[in-house]
Order: sequence, then C-alpha cells, then structure tokens
Amino acid sequence: MPRNRSIVLLAIGHACVDVYQGAVASLVPFFVAERAYTYAAASGIVLAASLLSSVAQPVFGILTDRRAMPWLLPVSTVLGGLGIALSGLTGSYALTLAFVAVSGVGVAAYHPESARVARLASGGSHSAMAWFSLGGNLGFAAAPLMVTAVVATGGLRLTPLLVLPALAGSVLCLPVLRALAKAGHGGSGGAVARGADDRRSFVKLSLAVVCRSIVFVGMSTFVALHVKERMHGSTAAGTAALFVLYLGGAVGSLLGGSLAGRWDRVTVAGWSYLVSVFAVAGVVYVPGPAVYACVALTSIGLYMPFSLQVTLGQDYLPSRVGTASGITLGLTVSIGGLAGPLVGRVADATTLRTALTPLILMPALSWLLFRSLPEPTAPQSLTARPAADHSGKDGGGR
Repeated sequence: MPRNRSIVLLAIGHACVDVYQGAVASLVPFFVAERAYTYAAASGIVLAASLLSSVAQPVFGILTDRRAMPWLLPVSTVLGGLGIALSGLTGSYALTLAFVAVSGVGVAAYHPESARVARLASGGSHSAMAWFSLGGNLGFAAAPLMVTAVVATGGLRLTPLLVLPALAGSVLCLPVLRALAKAGHGGSGGAVARGADDRRSFVKLSLAVVCRSIVFVGMSTFVALHVKERMHGSTAAGTAALFVLYLGGAVGSLLGGSLAGRWDRVTVAGWSYLVSVFAVAGVVYVPGPAVYACVALTSIGLYMPFSLQVTLGQDYLPSRVGTASGITLGLTVSIGGLAGPLVGRVADATTLRTALTPLILMPALSWLLFRSLPEPTAPQSLTARPAADHSGKDGGGR
C-alpha cells in the first residue's frame, strides 16, 4: 500500500478516536444544563475519562514494546465510542462516570500502538507523523459540532448515535494492518532501534507535556462556559469557542511539522510555548469577540509541539518506542484531566476567570523545561521497527 494512502487512513482513524476525547468536554455544557451538575461535578466527568487513560496509556505502551498488538486499533476504537454512546442514557452520575471511563480506556489502548503502526507505515517521515497527528486534531475539532448536532436536537438520550465514527474508524484501519502484515511488520514487534536511552531528557519532556496537558484540558473543559459568560451569549457562543480551540490544533500541528524542517524540534516547541503564555492570558482577560482570536492562538501554540513531542520522546527512548508514545502522545490529552476538578472547585468558590488564571503559568513551565532539552541525534533503526530520522529534519517526502 502506498505510504500516503496508509497515513491518510490512519489519520482518519485517529480522528475517529480523538473525537471521543473532544466529546467528553463537549458534553459538559449539556450535562450542566440537563442534569444541573456543578462545575466540580462536570469536571469530574473529564477526570473519569482522564484518570484511567493517564495510567493505562504507559501500561499499553510497555505491552506493545514487548509484543505488537495491531488488533488493538479496531477494538480500542469501538470501545472509545461505546463508552461515550452510553454516557447519556443513564441519570446516574456513577454510571455516567463509569461509561466515560470505559471510553478513556479505549482511547488509552489506541494511542501507543497506533503511534507504532504510524511510524512503520510512514517509513519514519516526520511530516507524515504530523499528518497522523493532524487526524487527531481534526477529531477534536469535530467533536463539539458532532455533539451539538446530535444532543441539542434531542437531548442526551440520543448519545448512542455518537458511536458511528467509532464503527467507521475500526474498519478504516484494517487495510493498513493487512498491508503491514504482508510486509512482515504488522504482527511482530521485531527488533528495536539501536541507540542509548536519554532518560533524563525524556523525564523533562514528559513534565513539559504534563504542563501542556493541564492548560489544554482545563481550557477544553471550561472555555465554552467561560466564553458564554464573557460574551453574555448562548450555548452556541461557547460551542463556537470550543470549535475554534480544537480547529486551531490542526493548524498548529501542520505548522509545527513545517517549522521543524527549518529549525530543530526543541527550538520550535520552546517558542510555541512562550507564545502560548500570552495567548492563554488573552483568553482569560481579553474582553469581547477578540477572545476568539486568543483561543485560536492558544490552540496553535499548544499544538505546534504536538507531533514534535511524540518523535522527540521516541528518539530519547529509542529502545522503548511504545512506552515513549504512550506517555507523550497519551499524557497530552489525559493527565491534564486530573487538575480539572481542582479548577472546577475554585470556580465554584470564586469565579471561572479566577480559576482559569493559574493556567497561564503552565505553558511558561513547559517553555522553561524545553530550554534545557537537547535535540537528540537520530537513532539507528532496524527494519521491523524503524526509528528513522527525526532529528529536526523531515525523514521522508512531504
């Protein structure tokens, strides 16, 4: 199968999975309106999706380092969709948390193995990995539109319709898995890349990813409610802000991949986080419609390092590609949810603007951590698990 076709199919499948991460935050305003949840209770739903996911993703990464599990792609995609589909059918808060947690586990199982498969299918191309990441960003962007189109018309009882992208995504990945299996890559983990692990740099990178995750999940959870309050508008005004936040990620991912071909990844990621400091401050404090521009800049700044962090983690840990992918690709959208209930409690006790203000510090911490990171040299790779050139230049054709 041509590489471009494989990456397109994997990117669409990635979108079909990440739409359920965006769906969790997109459902929050409807849970608040239909079930009268407090800010803390609503953020607890995001926590339920994030808690198991943040723990499970590195575990799945370790497992895929030991043995390739391509079957996880279709199975985890369906699991992610099923949990969200069932979350609106019960009035029980505990069951809602359980269903959302099931979706989080499905998402957790998907990312480490999908990153390994995408690395194989791309032949090590950095720009191809950026396109794979773009698929996830588009899934995030589509989530508020999809949820609003379904739930706003008939309420939470229509959430079973949200399982449809999962069914489509589970089918789309099958041709790629078959092609890799025929090439001798799909079923066996094979030999790992040769090169020394730089654990210290990987820990610093992971901490930067955690800070990025906190601000992004905090924004995605509360930006719709925040903009609705600031604009004195309807739920649609908040949904538009959430859509801008997610869509800007698509621009940021491609821009990051492009700039990394001119400068090294560490430099591009560091400057992106510095820009994000001012952008997040604008979201919290800038009045009027200009807040939408600040939301877009925040999203671009936070997503420019997205695919760069994945390949950096793989190059810092060349002998543990699955583990690195599980942490960097997974933690960016999961562990930040752990801070969500704290933001919600502060918002309940004070104001939502006060609760969001500490998020301004998070990209600043990521910037400081990146200032001390080296640009890794490309590890040598073997056939079955290529580590290819991710040293800041594109490892393949654009």
